[in-house]
Amino acid sequence: MSKTIPAPADTSVLAQASTGDLRYRRILLKLSGEALLGNRPYGVDPEFSAFVARQVAEVQRLGVEIGIVVGGGNIFRGLAAAAAGMDRATGDFIGMLATAMNALALQDSIERAGVPTRVMSAIMMNEVAEPYIRRRAVRHLEKGRVVIFAAGTGNPYFTTDTAAALRAVEIGAEVILKATKVDGVYDSDPLINPRARRYDRLTYEDVLRDRLQVLDATAVSLCMENDLPIVVFDLNKEDNITRVARGEAVGTLITSTPVNDR
Repeated sequence: MSKTIPAPADTSVLAQASTGDLRYRRILLKLSGEALLGNRPYGVDPEFSAFVARQVAEVQRLGVEIGIVVGGGNIFRGLAAAAAGMDRATGDFIGMLATAMNALALQDSIERAGVPTRVMSAIMMNEVAEPYIRRRAVRHLEKGRVVIFAAGTGNPYFTTDTAAALRAVEIGAEVILKATKVDGVYDSDPLINPRARRYDRLTYEDVLRDRLQVLDATAVSLCMENDLPIVVFDLNKEDNITRVARGEAVGTLITSTPVNDR
């Protein structure tokens, strides 16, 4: 028996009323697997997944087109397995399967929030996800569907950060939103160092030179080559995704220039 998905709300009036207030019309949201843990030590916390889904639904109903790349670290980490002796490629492929599990869980939460959602996978798993085809992904976005990209790039040795940058460039996203547990980029871990300095703005060169833990170097370089802004923000604060889409000063903005009119 098929599950009935709640019909999405009529977004036409909302979109017309608020579209002029939007800074970004198409975004790529990067979620780590750990973000879905909530208060659990392993797996997906349904309550936190629903919390994320409500934020996604809110911004989607404003007329923003949303792609999501989700990691798999809450279930399996290829790098950790490789460090313990597993073949790196094998570990990475297992990690890709973990991202697919997270994508399906997040899809369920977003559809429960009333927004049609598609999971597209970089590796073939036709029974549970569509194969990733760029033109089809863009068409889904244009039709108001949230698209969740699973299985990273489909290749070992590449992180889901790199997958996020790649998919963002491919679909023509205007910004990458990197969700974290803190309110931006710091010069050291603010959870350990109370004197850690938070940056309002950074350049790609700053991030690469100082090895700031934002996205991996490959992802940052890809964003730099394509002049794709990155906003690092606190996922735990409600409405932050909407605030970023409207161009409010949330988190840390990373661009090609140190000062950018937001």
